[in-house]
Amino acid sequence: MTDIVTFGETMLRLSPPRGDRLERTRTLDVQAGGAESNVAVAASRLGSDAVWLSKLPDSPLGRRVISELQSHGVETDVAWDDSGETRMGTYYLEPGGSPRGTNVIYDRSDAAVTTTTPGELSQDAIRAADVFYTSGITPALSATLAETTAALLETAQEAGTTTAFDLNYRSKLWTPAEAKAGYETLLPNVDVLIGAERDIETCLGKRGEPADVARELADEYDFETVIVTLSEQGSLALHDGKVYEQGVYDADTFDAIGTGDAFVGGFLARRLDGGDVPDSLAYGAATASLKRTIDGDLAVVTPEEVEAVVEEETGGISR
Repeated sequence: MTDIVTFGETMLRLSPPRGDRLERTRTLDVQAGGAESNVAVAASRLGSDAVWLSKLPDSPLGRRVISELQSHGVETDVAWDDSGETRMGTYYLEPGGSPRGTNVIYDRSDAAVTTTTPGELSQDAIRAADVFYTSGITPALSATLAETTAALLETAQEAGTTTAFDLNYRSKLWTPAEAKAGYETLLPNVDVLIGAERDIETCLGKRGEPADVARELADEYDFETVIVTLSEQGSLALHDGKVYEQGVYDADTFDAIGTGDAFVGGFLARRLDGGDVPDSLAYGAATASLKRTIDGDLAVVTPEEVEAVVEEETGGISR
């Protein structure tokens, strides 16, 4: 049995050397990055058996993604598109400090993943997994993917696989109203909801104290667990009627991209290993802090590093 199966788009990330500009650079660093594969990598590196499902163009660029994910222990189960009508999604990241900031340019239209149908994917892998994870980025990419995401969540629920879903709202992909409609279609088949406080407010219209918001969401959709991430204030989880709070572990930030995915991967990996909710929140927070010190989307960490961060300062509160 597989511990965790994830489904979503992974792109190639192209970045100039730190301090250089895209319009002037002669060198681009190439890495793989995508919310669901980022979670799979974090979970795999922390000891979980992880599988990533997706669709890629049958090309050197598609194989580049596969080789990187497999190098971190993730099993890849993808549909290959050799039609020549789709492409590899990419994004360009130009790192920059204050006052310029970091600039991200997406180039993902007509990516192979946007045409994925349920029949092209290994639903047996989902049925055999302990956890199936996807995020709100995936259904926002195309109407086809919205239908496929809904079908896969339903498949997992019917099989007794725990479903985990991160809202992961992206304003460049859809409006708050569109996201709300999309989420409301999916949430009845979700067991574990993860959402940034700002996304919950913007798209689901829930405002107030985070603990109250978590209770309201749990009551409305019968979630097993609700996790609200609170940026610099850490995170909060509601589980079995109890609220647990987790602070942020201090970290120097070399690259913040993928921090939220690292948190989710760390949390799920610890839960899959038998950890309780507060323990898993701490592992998620520690994994996220370590990710901030690493360039690229992926949390290239070890269990020993995560445990060292957790042991240094627990930061957990239950009430």
